[in-house]
Amino acid sequence: MKQLMLGNKAAARGLYEAGCRFASSYPGTPSTEIEEEAAKYDEIYCEWAPNEKVALESAFGASQAGARAYCGMKHVGLNVAADPLFTMSYTGVNGGLVIAVADDPGMHSSQNEQDSRHYAIAAKVPMLEPSDSQEAKDFAMLAFELSEQFDTPVFLKMCTRVSHSQSVVELGERTEHQKEYVKNIQKNVMVPANARKRHPIVEERMKKLAAWAETSSVNRVEMGGTDIGIITDSTSYQYVKEVFGDRVSVLKLGMVWPLSDQQLRDFASGVKKLYVVEELDPVIENYCKTIGLEVTGKDILPICDEFSQNLVAKAFGEKPDEGRKLDEELPVRPPIMCSGCPHRGLFYTLKKNRCTVLGDIGCYSLGAAAPLSAMDTNICMGGSIGSAHGFNTVGGVKNSRHSVAVIGDSTFMHSGMTGLANVAYNQSNTTVIILDNSITGMTGHQENPTTGYNIKGDPAGRIDLEALVRSMGIDDVRICDPYDLKATDEAVKGALAHDAPSVIISRRPCALLKYVHHEKPFRVNRDKCVGCRSCMQIGCPSISFRDGKAVIDATQCVGCGLCQQMCRSDAIEDSTGNPHAEIKPGFSRYELDQMKKEQEAAGTQKDAAKGGEQ
Repeated sequence: MKQLMLGNKAAARGLYEAGCRFASSYPGTPSTEIEEEAAKYDEIYCEWAPNEKVALESAFGASQAGARAYCGMKHVGLNVAADPLFTMSYTGVNGGLVIAVADDPGMHSSQNEQDSRHYAIAAKVPMLEPSDSQEAKDFAMLAFELSEQFDTPVFLKMCTRVSHSQSVVELGERTEHQKEYVKNIQKNVMVPANARKRHPIVEERMKKLAAWAETSSVNRVEMGGTDIGIITDSTSYQYVKEVFGDRVSVLKLGMVWPLSDQQLRDFASGVKKLYVVEELDPVIENYCKTIGLEVTGKDILPICDEFSQNLVAKAFGEKPDEGRKLDEELPVRPPIMCSGCPHRGLFYTLKKNRCTVLGDIGCYSLGAAAPLSAMDTNICMGGSIGSAHGFNTVGGVKNSRHSVAVIGDSTFMHSGMTGLANVAYNQSNTTVIILDNSITGMTGHQENPTTGYNIKGDPAGRIDLEALVRSMGIDDVRICDPYDLKATDEAVKGALAHDAPSVIISRRPCALLKYVHHEKPFRVNRDKCVGCRSCMQIGCPSISFRDGKAVIDATQCVGCGLCQQMCRSDAIEDSTGNPHAEIKPGFSRYELDQMKKEQEAAGTQKDAAKGGEQ
């Protein structure tokens, strides 16, 4: 049977057919859907881990137990998982262990453009790289076979275009695999004496893998015209074929590390001019040069951004595909916080209080966008708290009490706790604001340890943020609803005035969650509107100006009430015409379920009491 599949869905299908039993990941675009799709197969235990390091360690444990195991992440997540990765290369595996890492050329949803092939080289771990959905499935299955055959973790390297493009996939059946656990201290306990003995084994393994790649169909030569020979991989292969067809010869690499010297030399000897077409860093190009091949690559192709058919055509002096060209530029549509986003009121308050804001990774990164422009730094997951601690300790601004860290609930669980532990331990006068929107938002609404639900939406253990931060030594903990600007302002001012570490939990569920109830759209009384533009300061996409008056788009407005609280002329009214609407509390799904249980319990007790009376 054949099916049209996204690359990520196809990779998950490969996990299923290969007999994978355990999958642990942290969501990160463009890798997220692999875990989500794998979770649809009951034969695979799937989970969201607090971060990539924990996910990889968990997958390693499952592998040691003899199960085939998977761990997924985006490229920057691999930085977090690097510590266990390098040592797992030494220990090897028991059941197959596959690590999917998805790069993001062009930085569609990332803070840098790193090339994950460097990790394969540095950690001495083989890496397979598919160029379409069928290969995503096939290579996921092959990765397990190689993992067990060569006793090594294996990378499955995806990228944005392969992950999120669709092509036809041939489906197969699942085959179960299970190995027995055997205790082996010399192999698995990496104290120095044992690690020294494992390193030569790793080096020999890489030689064997290179020899395997030389004759494997995972790398294939497609001979065409011999004037030009192109070595390429991933989506670059697709662009090369679209531009040249059979007019050039192509060495299409499916295993991008280790590389086979003999295979590269043999291909080069059959063409007059050798090129390498690869996105991001010149990894293949530089390797070719180290073995003495004369090759052209980054001197005609860019090292930044993702490629396209037209870009490759232009680099080779070919005529671009006219059907793919646009006569005029499309209008720019910058990312912006959604209508009703709970982070908007908090960032408006921080801007009003002239706070220096050390930022983090998540939807709230959009707080840096105009007109709020309420963010000063943003480097990595969990980086805000440590940055704020250092900033405040040396007096980064005249009044350090106006410097805060902002971090999401999922990101706090990922890598923010250690930063807060540092603040509490060293007692810096730092205010940390946890933006608790009851979900992992930017990657598409995945559960996390604070929500009370697992990847399938079933009840799970729930971490209480207030109790957690208090247990870490933070005495000043404040809760505010960011839809209530007055209460939020009081919380911020109170925390900043507190001469000790403090935490504010800004709590309101993401406006896009299915269970969130929205109020009816607000409207502008044009007779009252004076055109002061105060409502425009929050950057809400539902509000615009027409003929000197504010206008609210009823198709977007969710009735959050922020604009009404800012209107000095009482021109913004709710659906009943009230210019001072009540701010209704926003409950998380967990809280709603708890209230439902309490109501059901109360009803049961009431029925029991009636029965007793009778």
